[in-house]
Amino acid sequence: MRLFLALLGMTGLGSPLIAGEAPTLLPGRQVPDIAFTDLGGKPHRLANASRYAGMAIALSSSTCPVSKRQMPSLAKLEQELSNRGIALLVLNPMKTETDDEIRAQVAAAGVRSTVCHDATQVVARALQARTTTEVFLLAPDRTLVYRGALDDQYGPTFSREAPTVSHLLEAADALKAGRKPRRPLTEAPGCELDLGPRPDAVPTSLTYHRDIARILQQHCVDCHRPEGIAPFRLDTVAAVTERAKTIRRVVTEGQMPPWFAAPPTGGKPSPWANDCALPASDRRDLLAWLDSADRPLGDPADAPKPRTYPGAWSIGPPDAVLPISRPHAIKADGFMRYEHDTIETSFPEDRWVQAYEILPTARGVVHHVIVRCIPKGKKVSFGGAEDYWAAYVPGNGSHVYPTGFARKLPAGATLTFQIHYTPNGQATTDQLKIGLRFAKSPPRHEMRTVGLANLRLDIPPGAARHVETLVRPVPVDLPVTALMAHMHVRGAAFRFELLGADGSVETLLDLPRYDFNWQLRHDYAEPRVLPQGSRVRITAVFDNSAANPANPDPTRRVRWGEQTTDEMMIGYVEYYVPVR
Repeated sequence: MRLFLALLGMTGLGSPLIAGEAPTLLPGRQVPDIAFTDLGGKPHRLANASRYAGMAIALSSSTCPVSKRQMPSLAKLEQELSNRGIALLVLNPMKTETDDEIRAQVAAAGVRSTVCHDATQVVARALQARTTTEVFLLAPDRTLVYRGALDDQYGPTFSREAPTVSHLLEAADALKAGRKPRRPLTEAPGCELDLGPRPDAVPTSLTYHRDIARILQQHCVDCHRPEGIAPFRLDTVAAVTERAKTIRRVVTEGQMPPWFAAPPTGGKPSPWANDCALPASDRRDLLAWLDSADRPLGDPADAPKPRTYPGAWSIGPPDAVLPISRPHAIKADGFMRYEHDTIETSFPEDRWVQAYEILPTARGVVHHVIVRCIPKGKKVSFGGAEDYWAAYVPGNGSHVYPTGFARKLPAGATLTFQIHYTPNGQATTDQLKIGLRFAKSPPRHEMRTVGLANLRLDIPPGAARHVETLVRPVPVDLPVTALMAHMHVRGAAFRFELLGADGSVETLLDLPRYDFNWQLRHDYAEPRVLPQGSRVRITAVFDNSAANPANPDPTRRVRWGEQTTDEMMIGYVEYYVPVR
């Protein structure tokens, strides 16, 4: 139980400082005078800070998710800084990003200040910059007044409608008043910058082409590739080395690859067909190469053959493609409430769906989608507490059932869509569609999903480890094919257990670190039959404390509700029944 109650270690504004890597350029020190050129080819120097009341330097990236979300905030702060007599320099230190990508990003956000592509990283090194969202405030004599986060609106795992504190503006006001900022040093969220080898780095016999490229191809490149769902690619050595520290952190912390189920005990094999956890040996070798002194490339002849990937539809060409009724507008920043839409199907007879895929037109802003199937003549409703017919989460927007298994689409049914959009720094529109592939012959088994939902949630204000449980009987021998947990941003842990009629307790699925950003299906390699007379217990842990950076309001008593600011507790169970 102790492991189950262990909450995900949130770091507030960003990742913790790595031992031995704390910057030595601290507030009070003077920043070197470095020459650089802006995107228009005009030369500048950091000494130009003397022409103003100060200079703010904001690091950026056109691929880092947190940096992308933060760019509109920079545009809004331009005038605030100008009113204080402070110049703004937007500095992109990413070697693999292009000038055109940077121009497009700042133009979309409306940034008008000086922008520099620091591809040689000379300015970033002088600043000892650590992440792609870090900001620096220099006095006219280049004394470092503040370094750290812009504000507290965005982090790797959360977004707020608006910041509760603006660290940069607080520091700017302190500079204007001739006093020391209240917080001259904070941690900046974002993607870690790799500006050189670690001081304690040692050589390695591992090579990129022979070893590391194969590990990444096996576990990462399906998403981290051109046209993949990930924000940046990891299929070239340049991309990998530039993001070495970010890769190191997310692998060390178990955030990537995204698999949060507790491993089986006693050396047993994983029961999950889609278990994408990084094996210990691959993890060891990847980290050893990333931490090595020279990150040797090796012989390109040893590299794995490139993989081929499906086109737009991973399920193959659909038999039917159904778009939702209208485009939905997604704003550039902040928070959005759930959107709803419907598709009125027009099939004159029942159809059996063996595969489905939900395909957004703006994939980068779609967090999740719940699709329900409402038979003709029944009242249309949204959500999915009782069940769902199809679902989309990042990395899991399609499903193919084995031959003989399918989902029923009744004649004339309505498909309802509950869509959670998450702004990513650029306003856009989305009109997603669902592709259906029909079974070639009548199936033997119908796939269904039931939601075990605790509608009586009552989470006290400030509670850091509030536990809720729900128990439901198993009325018949039930062959289960998948389990999925659903909570919102206060969700911290989730567990499915089977309570036997003989008093036994067996863990079916343990998620000691629930992550709202990755609501994954857990597909059994072989159906798991839950015996008649047993019971299923779901247990959830919620963190409603101020220590949870994703918490929209720790002072509020939280109950069941559809929006992300409310909470849910649903254990989805997918199973099948004979077709009669």
